[in-house]
Amino acid sequence: MKAIGVKRIACGMHSTAMDRLMGSLAGSSARRIQSALVLVLISLQILPANAWVFPEHRDITVLAVQRLDADRQAKLQALWAEARRGHDVRLCAEMADPAQGASPACIDFAAWAAISGDHSCSAREMLDTVLNAPWAPGVVRVAGRLKARLAAASRPSDRSNAVRNSDLALQRTDPDYVTRASSNNAHFLLARSDVDMASEAYGLMALSPKAEVNAMGTYVWYHLRALERAGTIARGVVPDDARADSVRAALADEAFALHFLEDSFAAGHVAGNWGGSAMRKGTHDYYSERGLALTTWKGERFVGQGDAYMKPADAERAANAVRDSLAQLVDAFAGKVELSGADEAKYAEANAFNVCTAAQFPTATGTRKDVEALIPILEQTPVPGLASGPGELPRFRTEMGTFFGITTGIRGGLMTHGFASGEDGVSAFPGIELAARVGLGLEGVLNSSSDGLVFVEGGVRDDAHASGAVSVPGRAAITARLRMPFWLLPGDVVLAAPVLAFTSRQKLQKMAVGAVNGGLIPWEAGVATRAGRLQVILGREVGVSIFRGGGDHLFKLPTPGVASANAPLVSLDSLQVEFPLVEFRPFRTFSVNQSSGLMLQPYVGFDTPTDISVISPANTKAPDGHTVVTTGLRVVFDWRHYFK
Repeated sequence: MKAIGVKRIACGMHSTAMDRLMGSLAGSSARRIQSALVLVLISLQILPANAWVFPEHRDITVLAVQRLDADRQAKLQALWAEARRGHDVRLCAEMADPAQGASPACIDFAAWAAISGDHSCSAREMLDTVLNAPWAPGVVRVAGRLKARLAAASRPSDRSNAVRNSDLALQRTDPDYVTRASSNNAHFLLARSDVDMASEAYGLMALSPKAEVNAMGTYVWYHLRALERAGTIARGVVPDDARADSVRAALADEAFALHFLEDSFAAGHVAGNWGGSAMRKGTHDYYSERGLALTTWKGERFVGQGDAYMKPADAERAANAVRDSLAQLVDAFAGKVELSGADEAKYAEANAFNVCTAAQFPTATGTRKDVEALIPILEQTPVPGLASGPGELPRFRTEMGTFFGITTGIRGGLMTHGFASGEDGVSAFPGIELAARVGLGLEGVLNSSSDGLVFVEGGVRDDAHASGAVSVPGRAAITARLRMPFWLLPGDVVLAAPVLAFTSRQKLQKMAVGAVNGGLIPWEAGVATRAGRLQVILGREVGVSIFRGGGDHLFKLPTPGVASANAPLVSLDSLQVEFPLVEFRPFRTFSVNQSSGLMLQPYVGFDTPTDISVISPANTKAPDGHTVVTTGLRVVFDWRHYFK
């Protein structure tokens, strides 16, 4: 296909098309509980949309500043010195220090682009966070540690665990880190509608005030606001006593814009934003890790990757576009950039545009002439993937959404003693099981360590004869199983939901997100190993087996004072409850709507008699039965079919 150039937005297309483009730019308690539970499930389906991780965003910006010519670099550093007035301790003296260590004591301009978007929803909020939020320095230090761990990672599991630890630390440090992502489309490029879509049509779609908020539009929106704010300073409109504040605000607008320009180069975000949350998250993760063959609007071809997998070439490519954007900003401060659509009254509140909650842009992102000035920058960004239809990129789904599943398994268990007094010693028993389950998959909400799996299950089980110190015949049972994440104590999210759903939905959402990601103390988050995924699940899952029909499997139950040869022949029904301790998943495969995996679950539990009937001798009093402590290992094959 002929290379598509963004410059065609300004040249090489009919004036009528240009005019069209620029014109477009212009009740009961039960119901309460049910509603609360639905809200919990909705709350759990928050989808963070990070492109590059924090240190990658910062590295791109550092590299961009270094690539400015000496004159502009000096002018930008001078502007940064002005912006630091009154905040010399909080803000670093060097605006983009490439040698910043793993535990920085201050926040530089390069970090502003990383704090934007993922840790703030507008330029105004980002600036307030940088200057005043008590947790902001902690976020920068978490990012510093992540950079060091990613650099030291030698295996995929090392990289996965580094991101896991960082995300959990960011969740603890930034109270709204995950819940801020209630809307995340601003981080993605809009998908093209067809393969022949030219830059004219794409620009019309992405920059229109009717467009869904997207990465290109968000960059243009905030970059133009930064240029206009810089222009007011250059024209002498800003009083001297307000100059430092205005310079700070312009730099904040630009840093916020740069976050989304940088996102435009992340493979998972170029693949296009379409489909449900599970599809977008899975596709994003797949291409971020494995890479995607891309072409820029000016025809450059390359393979790009995404968050936590950025290669030097990825950073350099994005940094070139960021450098050009910063160069425009420096020129605007020097009075060399004039915006035709300048409206100081309109721009006064522009830095409050909230990309987390807005579905569309409030006004056109810019005029025809203003967009023309950005073409050399925009043409460096990759052409996004196609929307659903012929030629679409393969899509991948993460394990989110409702499902129906079938599980089969084998087990080996141990009984610490028998059901009768004096029956000491360990006995072993094998068994098989088959079950069906329905539930909600919420694994991978934050990263691969997340586990919001919720399901109810019913099935059957058949245990073989127990052998060892105690003899128990083979038995069959009806089984049930429940799994649900918890925040501090098992079941607490469900118990809190009816109250918080009507008093503080935000608290319920944060509680649910914390439960998904390992709990208040996230010791139940998953850990990646070279052999598979390991997770503590104690309290998240409980299984119940109801053994009935003991008359079909009679055995002698020792009774105090009765010789073993004369022990009564009994039938025994019992209730067995088990609690899995950890879960190890050697593999899991996933298609668009199905998954299958193998899981190993060590467990502990108890088996208590519910009915003991003496068969012979007749009229003999039933002996007392004792609860038995059990332990064992389940090996389960899990198949699921996910619905839309």
